[in-house]
Amino acid sequence: MSEKEQVITPEVFDHLVQLAALELDEEQADYLRRELNSQLSAIRELEAIQLDPETPLASHGVPYDGNNSPALREDVWQACEDVEAITRQAPQFEDGYLIVPDIPHTPLE
Repeated sequence: MSEKEQVITPEVFDHLVQLAALELDEEQADYLRRELNSQLSAIRELEAIQLDPETPLASHGVPYDGNNSPALREDVWQACEDVEAITRQAPQFEDGYLIVPDIPHTPLE
């Protein structure tokens, strides 16, 4: 694929990496940009396929309806026989709640 055909230029890719807060070395960045451009090329090839205008749009390849899909099962609530056996496995449990530690994060600029 020539540089002209690539949709994601190095400048655009660098901007996307910065927005995603990724740390990539030069080799990783080059590989990922090539892979993304290959995916975009494959999408362009698929878009070039001529379809009959009467073909209905679909969100996936197999339509989901009652004729080809099993009926959904009914949800049935079942009480746990030994709640304490389960809650003892939690690192922190207080007043009927599992305590989950904060997830550290860095705000994006």
